[in-house]
Amino acid sequence: MNRTLVKALLAGGLVAAAGLGSARADDNDYPTEARADYVFGCMAANGQTREALTKCACSIDAIAAILPYDKYVQASTILGMRQGIGQRANEFRSTKMFDDKVAELRRAQAEAEIRCYRPSAN
Repeated sequence: MNRTLVKALLAGGLVAAAGLGSARADDNDYPTEARADYVFGCMAANGQTREALTKCACSIDAIAAILPYDKYVQASTILGMRQGIGQRANEFRSTKMFDDKVAELRRAQAEAEIRCYRPSAN
């Protein structure tokens, strides 16, 4: 794969992310717009209920506590590129570096699911 293209796409995602809000090194570096976008998508997949809102908000908070925002943006960009067709999409599907970035996001999502979707023991 053309390394310049990869760098441009990842940098483009980071530049776009930087425009969403100020990034800090702590787990609260996710811009409000990014958190809201995640919650809207999560609720669309899990129901438009108050319970879904609570679980989806918990989920993005848990992801943010595990994965820095720049890595979240990179993995999200890669996942988006993988949905395409053609040679470029195939390159995003078959490059180990991209697999590793997506795997980090998947691990954070799995942890968020454990924290937020497991029934609480009362």
